[in-house]
Amino acid sequence: MERNKTYNRKKICIFCFIIFACACLLTGRLIYLMIFKHDYYTEKAIDLQQRERQIKAARGEIVDRNGVVLATNEAVCTISVIHNQITDEEQVIQMLCKELELSEEYVRKRVEKVTSIEKIKSNVSKEIGKRILAYELDGVKVDEDYKRVYPYNELASKVLGFTGSDNQGIIGLESKYETYLKGQDGTILTFTDARGREVEDLIENRLEPVSGDTLQITMDYNIQAYCMQAAEKAYLQKEADHVSIIVMNPQNGELLAMANYPEFNPNEPFTLIEQYAQYAGTEEESDYLNEMWRNPCVSDTYEPGSTFKIITTSAALEEGIVGLNDSYYCPGYIMVEDRKIRCHKTIGHGSETFEEGIENSCNPVFISVGLELGVDRYYHYFERFGLLDKTHIDLPGEANTIMHKKENIGPVELATISFGQSFQITPIQLATTVSSLINGGTRVTPHFGMSVTDSTTGEVETFEYETLPGICSEEASETLRYLLEQVVSDGSGSRAYLEGFEIGGKTATSQTLPRSENKYISSFLGFAPASDPEVLVLVIIHNPQGIYYGGTIAAPIAREIFENILPYLD
Repeated sequence: MERNKTYNRKKICIFCFIIFACACLLTGRLIYLMIFKHDYYTEKAIDLQQRERQIKAARGEIVDRNGVVLATNEAVCTISVIHNQITDEEQVIQMLCKELELSEEYVRKRVEKVTSIEKIKSNVSKEIGKRILAYELDGVKVDEDYKRVYPYNELASKVLGFTGSDNQGIIGLESKYETYLKGQDGTILTFTDARGREVEDLIENRLEPVSGDTLQITMDYNIQAYCMQAAEKAYLQKEADHVSIIVMNPQNGELLAMANYPEFNPNEPFTLIEQYAQYAGTEEESDYLNEMWRNPCVSDTYEPGSTFKIITTSAALEEGIVGLNDSYYCPGYIMVEDRKIRCHKTIGHGSETFEEGIENSCNPVFISVGLELGVDRYYHYFERFGLLDKTHIDLPGEANTIMHKKENIGPVELATISFGQSFQITPIQLATTVSSLINGGTRVTPHFGMSVTDSTTGEVETFEYETLPGICSEEASETLRYLLEQVVSDGSGSRAYLEGFEIGGKTATSQTLPRSENKYISSFLGFAPASDPEVLVLVIIHNPQGIYYGGTIAAPIAREIFENILPYLD
């Protein structure tokens, strides 16, 4: 009997210990949840009780130097559903299919998806949004939104860029100045019960969005339009692959225009242009979309050909190794080591001065000058003029110069470099470098960004850009301007001559790789007034059919541009 009592006492003790241990565990768990996990479960409770929806901010406008609006916004709606608040799924599905013209399969999948909020469609017109609201169906939300609009369609599309479905800048200035343009989204906060349904008696909290800042750019709408017309004309007449035109103020780097024909429509950025339409819906479509969006003025390199003789001339003048009356002889070719390099005039120019050599765009003259400079001095001027660095233009995707390493440049390479072959640069690099050589020797930074205006305070922030003085002397710059004016008035650039205006410039015709394809690039770089340049124009025609000489087809296009914009600029 005594043994049984002892046994029972042990059982009671064990039972009590178990209860005590469980109580400690429960107390510990409760302390852990209430103290250490307090923030976590508070957040979970708030998530269950609240629904937060975004109010999209209006993106900042992009305007030209005169205030012409180039990119703006159109008020639209975003249609969403909240699964737990829907009381009649079938009615909601049928209504959304009808009003939004979507397939039942697509809508049903999203309506039946159990999420806090599910987007059905964005960029819906305000009219359709009002019709959907009129149904007064539970769980259907119509929120205000904005759609990016480009009033002039293809105009400067590769410069302006476009935005994605979330209104974020994708390419061009839209991407580069995203932090200024995007604004700050607002929110709508509503309260829900345990089933996720809105509590009608509680007023929703609303944080208003802040619009993005207005970006003013250096582009001039009228000059851009002139250039687009000129580029289209050259493209159609010469059946070219594409045409690029840059108009720039050589004194400060402001870009007045940058046209690339054909352009795309940024209002429909995912629709392939006619040139690539055959690839729509194929595996290659994304490649051709990227090609369509690409800005060749900034992202593509090419052999500049004879326009690069401007750089060779500048280096030679700076070194003092040439005079305008120095004599040269051109038999139609020149021998460099075992290589026979021809002049474009195969019968030769005969005896000529350096001034006549640049007017005639004579390859043997410039090869002789390049060889006299030598590799070390020529490479020094490549670096000094800024050709081995990027221009740091305020557009994304700028390509680097493709140049031989110094130790790999022999006499033949130096000879071809001197007249613009066997290396590649971007059009914007050529325009920037020449601008810096004709403006008195100050390296400028090409740019579109002029200023931003704060949408709330109205304060204006003006952008500043780096300059580097002294890349060449004022004397060398003045002589260069004189020589290039003679090229237009008496030489190979005569088709760019415009009576009543001082125009300097240089023509070029280069062959693309591989040479066996017989494809050419025709170009002309000009500026005015020649004595004190205020505007520079670069015209590049890629793979023109038929006659392809720069002086014959690119110079007249530049002349038309000057004819339009010089009176306009007064």
